[in-house]
Amino acid sequence: MSLETARSIADYQFGVGVGEILFPDGSEVSYRRTGTIRDVSLDGVDIAYLRVKDGLFTLSIEGGRRVLKASEYPLNRVVVLSEVGSFIKEGKTAFAKHVVDLDEQVRAGMEVVVVDEEDNLLATGKTTLSYREINLFEKGAAVEVRTGVNR
Repeated sequence: MSLETARSIADYQFGVGVGEILFPDGSEVSYRRTGTIRDVSLDGVDIAYLRVKDGLFTLSIEGGRRVLKASEYPLNRVVVLSEVGSFIKEGKTAFAKHVVDLDEQVRAGMEVVVVDEEDNLLATGKTTLSYREINLFEKGAAVEVRTGVNR
């Protein structure tokens, strides 16, 4: 496995072309003893970690910045009310009632970037609901935040 493999996984997960922006030339891939990718970093800053469970990436805050740069609005995003942004930056859960927009391709368990109404990065995390469910439900978690920008 190599940087090209990591880019291919990222293209599959986040959309064609995202892999090269997420993992630019010079990115370092580290491996587990089994030979599978553990994580990808650039200049000592972690970008993403590969989940053993499903072979997809989780994003660090730097990885979230890169996905935002590589994706047109609203792709790979869950947009929340700006007034709850400070809580989400601290790593708190993003609830369905606070979501104002999101990528129509969102499925439960998908890695996403959480942004405010001005498209400022707040956090990265995993959705607990699909696009339709997030739009229908007034209660419940929409995104389990993994890492907030202030955490």
